[in-house]
Amino acid sequence: MNFLAAIRVSAALGFGLAVTLAAGLAACSGGSRTQIRIVGSSTVYPFTTAVAEQFKRKWPQFPAPIVESTGTGGGIKLMCAGLGAQFPDASNASRRIKRSELDDCAKHGVKGLIELQVGIDGLVIAQARGASFPSLTERDVYLALAANPFGKGPNTARTWKDVNPALPAIRIEVIGPPPTSGTRDSFNELYMLKGCNSEPAMQALKKSDETAHKKICEQVREDGAFIEGGENDNLIVQKIAANPQALGVFGFSFMEENSDRVKDVPLAGVTASYDNIASGTYPASRPLFIYIKAQHVPAVRGMREFLAEYARESTWGRAGYLARKGLVAAPEPVRRAGEVTARNLTLLDEGAIK
Repeated sequence: MNFLAAIRVSAALGFGLAVTLAAGLAACSGGSRTQIRIVGSSTVYPFTTAVAEQFKRKWPQFPAPIVESTGTGGGIKLMCAGLGAQFPDASNASRRIKRSELDDCAKHGVKGLIELQVGIDGLVIAQARGASFPSLTERDVYLALAANPFGKGPNTARTWKDVNPALPAIRIEVIGPPPTSGTRDSFNELYMLKGCNSEPAMQALKKSDETAHKKICEQVREDGAFIEGGENDNLIVQKIAANPQALGVFGFSFMEENSDRVKDVPLAGVTASYDNIASGTYPASRPLFIYIKAQHVPAVRGMREFLAEYARESTWGRAGYLARKGLVAAPEPVRRAGEVTARNLTLLDEGAIK
């Protein structure tokens, strides 16, 4: 049985029964791709890579999964582009999937995704270890980086002191993720929109003209104050570690992994610590996900076992091996529900996605 034939079995028999039958047929045939392929978020990449390594140790009869860092938006687009061996089986995501992305999946015949919340991340604005930048607020960040702050004209702020007299007279230079990254979406949501909506007129604009509101609140300046650092967060770490004047935007796990070189800039006086992120005290906290193409589960050997390994307490729990990689564990009810989802291959309720 080849790859697409296994998928057709799934469609004909119903997903649950087909998984067992098609997986067995695939095991006896050389026509199916047996190596799991995962794309997507650079933030989730190190966690999924660690799970892939552990999976290979526990299940040596399966090839090691291929995990690629393509950015959340790019990864979901690749996963949703179609069915068959040339398309990825899963995508890491540093935000929840969008309705438009589900529609794109359906357009290409991809029907049915399994969603697992991997854990929680803090979206950190970081500085070099030897720097001494004080706390920022979301409003400070918005006023520094918006192309047209509050719709009042082009941004003319050159230093952080221009934004807020309490901040240092250091040139504004923030290295952050590109538009294809889920981290950029989270940055817009957790920093830019919050800062923009601190002005009552912007809240009113959202109700009257959502398109204009989005442009004013999310469009960043293009004069060098905001620098796109690419999909590789480690490169952003390297750049700010080498330049104490610059700030960088990336996930908490990268800060933890490089704590000898970088540290966080407190947000509204709250530091980016494990406990503050886990409790929701840190304002810029966000859930992390992995999406699995259900139609590929019958066609790729090891998919069930890989999902089971991901959704294990010893993997993503507070004392799991992903915690040593900087992952903040999701609340216990979320983890328990994830274990059930992985075990039963429960499909995402697409009606809950906006």
